[in-house]
Amino acid sequence: MIDTSSLPLQEYAEFAAGAAQAAGDVTLRYFQNLPSVEYKADRSPVTVADRESETLLRQRIEKRYPEHGILGEEFGLTHGEAALRWLLDPIDGTESFIRGVPLYGVMLGLMAGDDPVVGVVHFPALRETLHAWRGGGCWWNAERAHVSGVARIEEATLLTTNPMGFSAAEKRAAYEKLRRRVKTERGWGDCYGYMLVATGRAEIMLDPALNEWDAAPLIPILEEAGGRFTDWRGRRTITGGDGFATNGALYEEVLGIVARGE
Repeated sequence: MIDTSSLPLQEYAEFAAGAAQAAGDVTLRYFQNLPSVEYKADRSPVTVADRESETLLRQRIEKRYPEHGILGEEFGLTHGEAALRWLLDPIDGTESFIRGVPLYGVMLGLMAGDDPVVGVVHFPALRETLHAWRGGGCWWNAERAHVSGVARIEEATLLTTNPMGFSAAEKRAAYEKLRRRVKTERGWGDCYGYMLVATGRAEIMLDPALNEWDAAPLIPILEEAGGRFTDWRGRRTITGGDGFATNGALYEEVLGIVARGE
C-alpha cells in the first residue's frame, strides 16, 4: 500500500484535466469529419483520432512526470514497475464518435499501486470536464459535482451503453430484473452515463464489460461526488471486468440484484 498523504493529488488532477482537454481538441479535428475507421482483432473500432489523442497524452505525461508509468488502450504499458501509473482511454465511446454523436470522452486515471486516486473525464464536443482527486471533491467544470438524493429504486433512472452486451456476457437476467424495477431507462452510455450519475442527472449506470482504463477514473469521480463504483461482485477494483455506478443510496439494492439476483 502506497502512502498517498504526501502526494500532490490536486496538482495531478489539474494537470490531467488540462491534458484531457488538449487531447479532446485533437479529437475535434476529426469529429464528424472522420476519414476512415479500422477494426482491431476483437472487432472494436479504432481511428486516427484515438491514436493521436493517446500520443498527445503520453507525451504530456512523459514530459511532466517521466518517472510515472502509463497504460493506454492503444499503445500498451510503459514503465510498468512505477509506483504511480496513468491509465488512458483516448476516446471512450468510439462508436459514438465515429457516428458523430457528441457523448464520447477522453479518460485519465492515476493509480497509486492498486489504488485509484485521481480521475478525469473530458467531453470535447460538449465542453464538459469532470476531475476528482482523493479528499478534494469532484468538480464539474468549475462547480462541485454531487450525486442525486433519490433513495427509491422505483424513482431511479438506469443508464446502459449497449443492451445487447448483457446477453453476450451472460448477464441478461440480472439486467432485465433491474430494468423492471426502475422508473426510466436511457442509452448512449459509455463514460457519459457515469458522469450523469456523478452529476446527479441519473442514479445507476450498468456495464457488463469494462477495461482497466475505463474503470480507473470512475472510482475517484464517483466516490468524491458521493456515489459508488464497484464491479458486479461488490469489489472496489478496476480489474473486475465489469462495473456499475450508483448515487450511493441505491448501491446495496442494485448490488443485490446484479450479484445475487434478488
